[in-house]
Amino acid sequence: MKTFIYTATDVQGNTVKNARMTAEDVNDFLEKIHEKGMFCSSYKEASAKSSNTLHKFTTKELSNDCRQLSAMLTSGLTLVKALDILHKEQEKKAQKQIYQEIYEEVQKGQSFSDALKMQQGAFPNFMISMVQAGEASGSLDVIAKRLEDNYAKESKLNNKIKGALMYPIILAVLCVAIVVALFTFIMPTFKDLMTEDDMKGITGALFTFSDSLIANWYIYVAVVLAVIFVVKYSLKIPSVRYKFDKLKCKGPGFGKLVVKVYTGKFARTLSSLYSSGIPMVEAIERSAAILNNDYIQKAFETVVDEVKQGEQLSVSIQRTGIFESMFVSIIYVGEESGALDTILTKSAEFYEDESDSAIQRLVGMIEPVMIIFMGAAIGFVIAGILPALYNSMENIQ
Repeated sequence: MKTFIYTATDVQGNTVKNARMTAEDVNDFLEKIHEKGMFCSSYKEASAKSSNTLHKFTTKELSNDCRQLSAMLTSGLTLVKALDILHKEQEKKAQKQIYQEIYEEVQKGQSFSDALKMQQGAFPNFMISMVQAGEASGSLDVIAKRLEDNYAKESKLNNKIKGALMYPIILAVLCVAIVVALFTFIMPTFKDLMTEDDMKGITGALFTFSDSLIANWYIYVAVVLAVIFVVKYSLKIPSVRYKFDKLKCKGPGFGKLVVKVYTGKFARTLSSLYSSGIPMVEAIERSAAILNNDYIQKAFETVVDEVKQGEQLSVSIQRTGIFESMFVSIIYVGEESGALDTILTKSAEFYEDESDSAIQRLVGMIEPVMIIFMGAAIGFVIAGILPALYNSMENIQ
């Protein structure tokens, strides 16, 4: 599918500018414009770069949309009518356009999952897989409810992470602001009180840095921005990203806490996919991919191969050494009892509660580091200034 950006006018004379539409080719695009009763004055095919700017739905938006869709389908409305209402209820222009295109595709006989897939990344693969399973089993209303629950929990977790990180972020900004203020506003006021003999050792180094920061502040800003750019670019390199993601899982202290968060998300996703009738192999692949961790995804390539060959999921996961033994035991019990989806759902609820505690502990590890950094910076300045200032006062006396 291709994305076209166009300007068109309808029969009432209303003009739509920079609108988007997906189509197989130019002829298909022009045919769709004609079917909508519009005259296209200009159009162009969106480049790969501009296609990536298509609106991506947040977990909160997905939860709200799935809630409405589930309610409408459960009440007996057809999918076409439900999508039409959902399209009209959207507040943002980009979302309204996406749902309008989905509504039109489904109205013409396209499957709902294929219509979602045409939107080039606006919807996550997990949702598309679930919808596909719901269409195959004829239980799209049930699937929509599961999607609502899943995205509601994910949105709640994301909000908790953002809320927990707010204080450390404020503390980090405060640390940087205090250090900059010390070296640019406070230290220069003491410079005239110092003698050449005082300007040695730590004191001289501190005043040299202060003068450099005041005179060449733009260089320091450029260096910080360059470091941020290098880090972001490096994380796009597969080998670097793999090592970074492995560090997140294996790092001392914080590694186990991060894995607990991953465990809850993996269990919830696998339970939702497997209970919806999606084959185990595909469910495992989707569940590992949704964690957005290259190290885990690479390890689960082996898990998928072993499960295809008849290996038990619990045994194969245990070999990866990623998840804790209790979670592996839960999967084993589920496999033996034939109630894997039910046990995974219960374990997901347990590990989601554990995730809350893990997030708080992770944040608790960051706060002391920030306080120590701020205290060390202030203490270093005091250790450099006070002795020299004391000597200067003695000389005045």
